[in-house]
This record gives sequence, C-alpha cells and structure tokens, in this order.
Amino acid sequence: MSRPASIRKPRASSQARIAVILSAARELLAEQGMANLSVYTVAERAGIPPSSVYHFFASVPALLEGLTADVHATFRGSLLEPVEHAALRTWHDLSRLIEQRMLAIYAKDAAARQLILAQHGLAEVTQADHQHDLELGRLMRALFERHFPLPQLPMDIDVFSLAMSLGDRVYARSVQLYGEITPRLAEEGMRVFDAYLGLYLPAALPKRATPLIP
Repeated sequence: MSRPASIRKPRASSQARIAVILSAARELLAEQGMANLSVYTVAERAGIPPSSVYHFFASVPALLEGLTADVHATFRGSLLEPVEHAALRTWHDLSRLIEQRMLAIYAKDAAARQLILAQHGLAEVTQADHQHDLELGRLMRALFERHFPLPQLPMDIDVFSLAMSLGDRVYARSVQLYGEITPRLAEEGMRVFDAYLGLYLPAALPKRATPLIP
C-alpha cells in the first residue's frame, strides 16, 4: 500500500510542492468529488507537470491517503487547542466541546466530508482513516485524563476512537442523505458519542481540582 507523503519527511522545497498538490486535490475533491479526480486534473489545477505529482504520489489512492493525513492533522490540532478547565462541569461538557470542534472542521472542509464520511469504497483511504482514528483516540483519551481521573478502561479496545467512529457513522448518514451534516443529525451524532462513552465513564465522574500538565 502506498504511504502518505507526510511520513517521508521531505525537504522544505518538497514540502512546499506537496502542499500545492494537496491544495489542488482538496479543491477538486470539494468541487467535483472523487469520480473526476486524477493525477492529470490535479496537476492542471496545481499548474505543474503530471510527473511532479507522480514524484510524490504514485496513484490517486496514494494522493487521497496524503490528503487524509492532512485532514487528520487538522483534527489532531483541534484536540491540542486549549480547554478552559473552569468551564467544565462534567465530562459531557468536554465531550461536546470536542465534537463541536470536529463538526466545525467538517462544516468548512468539503474534502474532509468526502474522504471520511462519504461512501467511496477505497480500501486504502479507509485503512488510512482507521489508523489516524487510533491516534486521535489516544489524544482524546489524554485530553479527558487531563481534566478528569478516568476509571479503568478496557485494554483490548480504544473506547475513545470507537466512540468517535460511531459518531461519524451518524454524520456520514447525514452527508449521504443531505450532502452535509444537518444540525439535527449533528446533535444525534454527539448523543451517540456520549452514549457510548457513558458505558465506561460514570455520569458523576469528578473533575480534577487542577488539570494535569500536558
């Protein structure tokens, strides 16, 4: 399977070229969906030769993997943003804040909706998305742990990444039906996220007096 360009750790000049390619792919994906995406259309939109695209991405699935990594970098950034500890009353407040940040990313990024929520049938992209979800789950658990002392959680599954995936299923249904995440189904997705976490986190989980230092 082709690997996202981000793990190659390219030089600054290469990183700039990759950014141009991914930006062009993102625009085309938002405008036309995956059906019309090709190395040649991306190269034309980016204003570079197709060989330059092939140098970094050997195929459309490889290009989409790179774009998926780019999207998930934005999600990771949302989990690293500051959280006002004093504003949290229960873990549900933190849960809602996290989901609202992710919904905001979906709302403004059509490429994210296409890659993660739409039915595209590309195994490479789906597998890359699952791998990134595991990383997001670890970051989410660390964020919860910073503000709330967590109980003993299962070792064989990551409840945070699974909760996120379950919420995404609701958001995906909304995109399939309406082309966007509607306010009604956004609320349902957040309820699903909370309901699953609620199987493991007590409703009266006490908040830490002060948050742990990251």
